[in-house]
Amino acid sequence: MNKLQFKGKWHELKGKLRQRFADLTDNDVNYAEGQEEEFLGHLQKRLGKSQQEISEMLNTL
Repeated sequence: MNKLQFKGKWHELKGKLRQRFADLTDNDVNYAEGQEEEFLGHLQKRLGKSQQEISEMLNTL
């Protein structure tokens, strides 16, 4: 998923992430434009998954 797709689908992705991972907080899914890499890194740490696993998961949500 490229940055434009990520930005366009953000609200949908945020809701699906919160449904799939109930322990994620609002702060965990807080995203600021231009900080995609930081957000993905935070998800990696929080969920204990690799960068590739996070990318694949976001592509399938």
